[in-house]
Amino acid sequence: MLERIRASLPSLAPAEQRVARLVLEDARTFATLPVTELADRAHVSKPTVVRFCRSIGYDGLADFKLKLAGSVSEGVPFVHRSVDTDDKTGDVMVKVIDNTVAAFLRYRNEASTAMLERAAASLAATYQTGRRIEFYGAGNSGIVAQDAQHKFFRLGITSIAYSDGHMQVMGATLLGPGDCVVIISNSGRTRDLMDAADIARRNGATTIVITASGSPLAAAGHIHLAADHPEGYDRYSPMVSRLLHLMVIDILATCVALRIGSPLQPRLQQMKANLRSKRYA
Repeated sequence: MLERIRASLPSLAPAEQRVARLVLEDARTFATLPVTELADRAHVSKPTVVRFCRSIGYDGLADFKLKLAGSVSEGVPFVHRSVDTDDKTGDVMVKVIDNTVAAFLRYRNEASTAMLERAAASLAATYQTGRRIEFYGAGNSGIVAQDAQHKFFRLGITSIAYSDGHMQVMGATLLGPGDCVVIISNSGRTRDLMDAADIARRNGATTIVITASGSPLAAAGHIHLAADHPEGYDRYSPMVSRLLHLMVIDILATCVALRIGSPLQPRLQQMKANLRSKRYA
């Protein structure tokens, strides 16, 4: 990102060049400062700071700072490094957390919002027409499928989650046009999930897959939500991929709730009231 800014310097106006040099001098600080202080440090007006961001292809200062913070954070120590047998607890903590944060930031910077919108629209339409919503996953992804069912249930959306391969194949057999299935897999190579995806698609159900780019499962769905986390033998990779998939489910659940809108509000308020009444003082 910084190389792109450096290459764009000759094409920028003189005032915008001062903002660019401020970024290049200390990107980490630039990502945290308010526009007033940025303008003061670069000796330019606040609109000039915004124009600089737009000149290099961003919607504005907020969008630029968000992407800049992500780029800076991906360079933190220990990212993409496995834990070692001689690591101290503090080293392990930093490596695990930094690896997880880097995976989230990569997803934020690379995710297709168009695909997320299609997936949310399909799930909302399935709910509104009273058709079936199902979640399939195996291993760690099976836990994500169960969590997805829980999140959607809390929105008042009934769904089914299967982590058993035989149940997934049987469930997919019962799906039809108007139904929607979300299939979750880090590798995208689990045979039962592939079979279930193929059956659901042949039966006319909308198939959403959350999996790695280029995997067999990625090509088997109508809607592919690419969630790429390299497979490896380090001790925290499975947890990171699971957290990444949980985050994608959170985004979907929130987007579906917003699409459904006001009809959910009374139900959610009543649910919270009922839960509070069961708590001890």
